[in-house]
Amino acid sequence: MFQLLKPGHVIPFMRLAFPATLMSLAIIAFCIFSLATRGLNWGLDFTGGTIVELNYEQPVELNTVRTALVEQKIEGAVVQFFGSTRDVLIRLAPKGEVNQQQLATAVTTAGKAVSESVKLSRLEFVGPAVGAELAQSGFLAIVASLLCILAYVGFRFEWRMATGAVLSLAHDVLVTLGVFSWFQFEFDLTVLAAVMTVVGYSLNDTIVVFDRVRENARRLRKGDMQEIIDISMTETLSRTLITSGTTLFTVVALFVMGGPLIHGFATALLIGIGFGTYSSIYVASAWAMYLKVRREHLLPVEVSKDDSEVESL
Repeated sequence: MFQLLKPGHVIPFMRLAFPATLMSLAIIAFCIFSLATRGLNWGLDFTGGTIVELNYEQPVELNTVRTALVEQKIEGAVVQFFGSTRDVLIRLAPKGEVNQQQLATAVTTAGKAVSESVKLSRLEFVGPAVGAELAQSGFLAIVASLLCILAYVGFRFEWRMATGAVLSLAHDVLVTLGVFSWFQFEFDLTVLAAVMTVVGYSLNDTIVVFDRVRENARRLRKGDMQEIIDISMTETLSRTLITSGTTLFTVVALFVMGGPLIHGFATALLIGIGFGTYSSIYVASAWAMYLKVRREHLLPVEVSKDDSEVESL
C-alpha cells in the first residue's frame, strides 16, 4: 500500500470533531424535519398498483415502450425487462377506481404500437396493504440490524465504541432517507436494499478504524485517546481512500450508465458511501471519545490466580 503521508506525520482529525458534530446534528435535524413534513415518495413496491406483462416475438427497446404508453395517456409507468428483452414488465401506480379491462386494453394498444406481435401475458393488481407490510418489514429490518451491530461491537470492542458505531450507522441511514425525502426521489425496494448495503459498508470501515484504535491503545504508552485516534485514522487513511474510491468508481458507473431502473439504488449508495466514510471519523470515533473511552478500557483483562488455585490444578 502506498504512503500518502510522510512517516511520523499525524493528521489531527479530532481537532475538528466538535464543529463536525455540530454540522452532523444540524444535518440530522434537517433530515428528520424533511421526513416529518414531506415524507418519502414511496414506489409501487410499497404503494401497490397494477402489474402488466407483455410478450413480444422480437426484442424491443424500453424507451419505445415508454413512448407508446405516454401516447396512450398512461404516465408514470415503470417499464423494465422481465427475464429477456422480449418480455416487458409494466408497473402502474394506483389511481382511484381503475377498470382493469380498460387498463389492459390501453396497455395492449400501446404494446401493439411497438409491435403487432405483442401478447398480454399477465395482469395483476397489488393492493396497498402489501406495500404497507413491506414498508414495516423494511423498517424493522434496519432497526434489527442496528441492534445486532450494537451487540456485536459491544462484545468485540467496548460499549462506548459500540454506541459510536450505531450512531454512525443511524446517521448514514437518516441522511440517505432525508435526501430522498427532500428531493422526493422514488423510494422502492432497490433503494431499501441500497440502504441496507450502506449499513454494512459503513460498519466495515468503522470496524477497521476501531481495530486500529484498540491496537494502538495497547501498543503506544504515551498520548491520550484523542492522539491515539488521530494516529489510527492517519494509519488507515490510505486504506479508506482506496476502498471508498474504487467503490465510488463502480457506483458512479451505475449512476451514469445504469438507466432509470437502477438510478435510485445508485443514488442511495453514492450518498451512503460518502457520508459513511465521513461518519466513521466524525461520528463513530468522535462519540466514543465524547463518552470518555480510555486506554484501560481497551486493554486485555489480566486473569490472576492465587497459589491455592494453581495447586488445585
